Amino acid sequence: MRGQLKRDLRKEELTRIEEAARTEKDFEKLEKEWAKWDSNRRRRERRYEIKLGSLIEQIVEIGDSGAVIPQPLDHRHWRQMMQGNFLDVIFDCPYDIHELTSSRNISELVDALNDNQKEILYLRAIRQWSPQKIAAMRGQTDRNIRKVYDTLIESLRRKLYNRLLYRYERKLPLTLAQQEFMAAYNPKVKAKNNPLT
Repeated sequence: MRGQLKRDLRKEELTRIEEAARTEKDFEKLEKEWAKWDSNRRRRERRYEIKLGSLIEQIVEIGDSGAVIPQPLDHRHWRQMMQGNFLDVIFDCPYDIHELTSSRNISELVDALNDNQKEILYLRAIRQWSPQKIAAMRGQTDRNIRKVYDTLIESLRRKLYNRLLYRYERKLPLTLAQQEFMAAYNPKVKAKNNPLT
């Protein structure tokens, strides 16, 4: 609690210094302070972030109650749950995979998939299983799993591109991730539409 208060006060102090900065030297000093602040924030996030792929192996179901508790109890996943960061555990299911993203566009696209597509997407993207392992579990060939997954990803990219195209063309605000996606995917779509390029 006291550490959070100190961080909040320091952040407020940096904001005031930023507003009062006038010379190049002031801005250089301020840039170093913000870089240090950002470095500490990233370190804290790395320390406590949940890696969904490894979380699956840490989950143990207890009795008929359906309660899930990551083992061991001093593990970072347990600490995160105790701090209230438990959504990744609650929605650790192929049919609720759309709840794992805060992007409305992506959530709606994934929610519209059928159950087989959600299961393959979940096992391949979240659990990071190999196509061979998914194929063995589903009684299919790994070639079929790769084909379904690749088609699924390309379909999601195309639909997301079509959703963002209106905003992109009119220079409306996009998140950094959306801008990077549009910049990377846009030439691919143009190349597909124009066979001469």
